[in-house]
Amino acid sequence: MSDPTILLIEDEVQIRRLVCKALETDGYRVVESGTLGKGLLQLHGAAPQLLILDLGLPDGDGIAFIRELRSQFTLPVLVLSARSAEGEKIRALDAGADDYLTKPFATGELLARVRAQLRRNPAESATPPTHFRFGEVEVDLAQRRVTRGGAAVHLTPIEYRLLLAMLADPGKVLTYRHLLRAVWGNAHSESNHYLRIYVSHLRQKLEADPTQPEYFLTETGIGYRFQI
Repeated sequence: MSDPTILLIEDEVQIRRLVCKALETDGYRVVESGTLGKGLLQLHGAAPQLLILDLGLPDGDGIAFIRELRSQFTLPVLVLSARSAEGEKIRALDAGADDYLTKPFATGELLARVRAQLRRNPAESATPPTHFRFGEVEVDLAQRRVTRGGAAVHLTPIEYRLLLAMLADPGKVLTYRHLLRAVWGNAHSESNHYLRIYVSHLRQKLEADPTQPEYFLTETGIGYRFQI
């Protein structure tokens, strides 16, 4: 299999060089652009497996671009932006971005997030998985069975629905609103305290150390991420 292709749309030359060097050193093929217009052409021509996107570009708004992108492409989108306000992050994620990293950033964290997104790229598999394993936990969706260390784990219907919603997008930042609608429906789309309670339940039942979770991670002020 050839090395994954990543499209980077970033107008700051120094950052573009830094990111390209880090990605290429890690074994990726990088196609780069300083504008949305050129980036859109490269999306069609290079067929990348991942897009890294700055929001503040000279020829358009990155969030509007994500919305347009989602009507044509399913590839993961990692936003790389100096906009650090929680509202901006939520807008980007609700528009269809899969992850959000704020500038300045550590290259190690950038590469870890790239790897996470490439693992969940739907192009990797034509059919969704029905079996998951993380740590000592195994989830068999076909049998609706959850075990930990070989022993059955009882999950309530709400806990199970929340687990499925998080397993559906491993590595992706899921906003509070997304998870609330997936588990409880639109009527509870602002009831963030429900999520805190039930994510805590999942950690108690499925994490080795619920106080230091490895898999059910908090994205402060935004939502949660299931990380394999």
